[in-house]
Amino acid sequence: MPTVDDGFEALLEPFYNGKKLTDPISTKEDKFQLLPAFLKVKGLVKQHIDSYNFFVEQEIKDIVRANRTIRSEVDSNFWLEFTDIRVDSPRRQDWTDNKSHSEVTPMECRLRDMTYAAPIFVDIQYIRDKQRIVRKNVPLGRM
Repeated sequence: MPTVDDGFEALLEPFYNGKKLTDPISTKEDKFQLLPAFLKVKGLVKQHIDSYNFFVEQEIKDIVRANRTIRSEVDSNFWLEFTDIRVDSPRRQDWTDNKSHSEVTPMECRLRDMTYAAPIFVDIQYIRDKQRIVRKNVPLGRM
């Protein structure tokens, strides 16, 4: 696997006493010297944002793929299949004349006591009266 220069090694030089990133960290002092460099590159919440993005972009699709087909116990000829899932950008729904949707920021939601949530859409196909029906952008929920 190729290594990517993300600038982390250069940031370590003034903080980590000339040690390399791959050198073992054996003392508390070594850990505390490394902390400012880590926070400079990653920040306090970067790992949480990366984890959320990975869930939204990859893991939620894997979950749906693992549970892709739903079969009816009542009618063996009826089934529903999820073909895709996506999480859109967080947005508010303004109930104006045209019922437009607009993006919203976390700060606006805090100030207006609103929920900061993104809509989830799925593409599905199913059988009805021996015909395959395909529907795109079906709202599934919000997260």
